[in-house]
This record gives sequence, structure tokens and C-alpha cells, in this order.
Amino acid sequence: MNESRVNRVLKSMEENGIPQVIISDPNAIFYLTGKWIIPGERLLALYLNTNGNHKIVINELFPQEEDLGVDILWYNDIQDGVEILSKYVEDGEIIGIDKTWPSKFLLRLQELLTNSKFVNGSHIVDHVRMIKDEEEKELLRESSRINDKVMEELIPWAGKGLTEKELNAKVREIYKSHGIEEVSFDPITAYAKGAADPHHVTDDTKGKYGDCVILDIGGFYKNYASDMTRTVFLGEVSERQKEIYNIVLEANLRGIAAAKPGNRMCDVDLAARNYIEEKGYGKYFTHRTGHSTGLEDHEFGDVSSVNKDIIKPGQCFSVEPGIYLPEEGIGVRIEDLVITTEDGCEVLNKFTKDIIVVPESR
Repeated sequence: MNESRVNRVLKSMEENGIPQVIISDPNAIFYLTGKWIIPGERLLALYLNTNGNHKIVINELFPQEEDLGVDILWYNDIQDGVEILSKYVEDGEIIGIDKTWPSKFLLRLQELLTNSKFVNGSHIVDHVRMIKDEEEKELLRESSRINDKVMEELIPWAGKGLTEKELNAKVREIYKSHGIEEVSFDPITAYAKGAADPHHVTDDTKGKYGDCVILDIGGFYKNYASDMTRTVFLGEVSERQKEIYNIVLEANLRGIAAAKPGNRMCDVDLAARNYIEEKGYGKYFTHRTGHSTGLEDHEFGDVSSVNKDIIKPGQCFSVEPGIYLPEEGIGVRIEDLVITTEDGCEVLNKFTKDIIVVPESR
């Protein structure tokens, strides 16, 4: 196991009065052990105890050739893995359970350990994962560096008469040319009215002269996600589109300026949101300003008006305000990832935020 990360989790457990936790999220288990195990419907559970008696329960279908740094409790498909785990859990003590553990396993453990108090322990690992170590920061930087290149190569294709679905496929093709096999989410490639609908599902619409195009893309580099949005225009950009674009850009810059230790996550949201509201478009900014990113594109810790958590150095999150005017077929979103530093933040995306007009070349 990664000793440094495990020790941070154990320290947090002590501070929160939770002497033992059961972790089932494969992302969290990879974070702590360096090993991906995707169990499907089967039980997978990493048990940590502040007394050092750590175990991991794994089905025999997932043999491990490497030393995970923790004792493995094996079970097969005709054995009760939860019962095997229960023999090592301290009954009568508080047990932290993470948010992804299926209820069929939790309820079984509750049947077996009738003297224990079960609590939500997700925040223990979530808060530790929220602060990226130096290795993670470098991976996030490289992931975004590649994403910048993909965006640069993608934008000209917006003017080549592709449907939204074809443009979506082109995103994946470009990623593969850069050695990225998996996108971190389904790319958003939306023209005009689709761009003006934050819930739009990619379809067979083709872009036309004068359309705005939202390109929201991200991929996994060595397990770490990238995520960036740029909005471009086909053939020409109208004064109305320029107005909306420049408001969103200023909101993005104000949000980034507020992304620093000592501020709250809600301060970042409000820095962007208040400006858009001042310009009269508050009701057209219909989503939060951002989300945390790391091993997952959306991790614990959102950038919303209700999240009053204090920002700390080492956090990675998006700043992505938008304005959506469906009746006008105008949608603009600009998104960057940042990593907070000791006195501000580092913007991971270097790709230009100047207005781009894509020539049509069908």
C-alpha cells in the first residue's frame, strides 16, 4: 500500500473518532494500494483499523500477483465474503462505511455485528484524496497538456460538416492518436441549440454557418483525468455571441482568481456567478461552477454556492461558468482545471480562450 496515503487516512480516522473503516470504491482502493480491482457484483472491501490490523477481501476470481502491502482474505463464489470479513472487524466499535458499498453487503454485516455503530465514513478518504500529492499533480498536468493538444486538433473538425455524433467519434480518435485510450466522460460536441441545452444528448445535428459549438472533452492519462471546455463559432461570430462569450470569459477569470487557499469553494462559484448576474444573465447560468477532479472526472468537493469548505493547497477542480440561451440557439461555456497553490492557483489548461472562428470547409 502507499504508506503516505494510508497514514493520512489513518490520521483522519483518529481525528474523526472512527477507529475502523471499510472501503469498497475501486478508485479509493487503487489510490491506496496502486492496484485496480473491478469486482462487478462481487464483494471487494479494504478494511483499515487505526491499530494497524488491515485486511482486504478479494474474490478468488481476481488473483493478485503483486504484493498489495496488506493481508488478503480470499473467498470464492460459494462462500460468504462478508462473514469472513466480519471475523476481523471489531464488534462494538464504530465502523465507517464508504458511500459505494452495496446495501446487500452492508445489511449482512449489520446482521453479524449487532453491537457496532455504522456511520458514513466516505468523507475520511474523500478529504484525503481531495489534496493531491506531488505525483498526482504531475499526472494531472500532463493529462491537461495532452488535452490542450487534442482540443487544438479537434476544433478545425467542427467546420467540416460532421454531425455531433461524428464529431464525438473524432474526439475519441484524436485521443487515441495521443496514446489516450479512455475518455474521462462522454465528450460533449454540441452545435447551436444543442450547445444552449446543458442536458443535451449528442445527436445527428450538423453545424451551420454562424453556429456556436461547445466542445467539452477529457481523457485519462495514467489514470488521471483531464477536463476542458471551449466554445467556438462557425464561419462568423455575431456581436450578440461576442457579448455572451466575453461575459462568460470574465466570469471564468474571476472564478480562477478566487481559487486560492483561505477562500471557500462557494467563493469561487459566487465570483463567477455574481458577475453573470450583474450582466443580467443569472437565470441562464443553470449549473454549479465546477467540480473536483483526479482519478475521476467528478470527485468529492464541488464548486457550488452551498459548499463552504475552505480551499487548501493541492486541490484540483474545474472553473466552468456558462450562459445558455435556448431561444437564441446560443450556448457558451469556458472551462479550465486548476490546482491550488500556497497563494493562488495554477491553471492547467494553456489552450487559448480568445474567440475562435472556425472556417467551414466541407
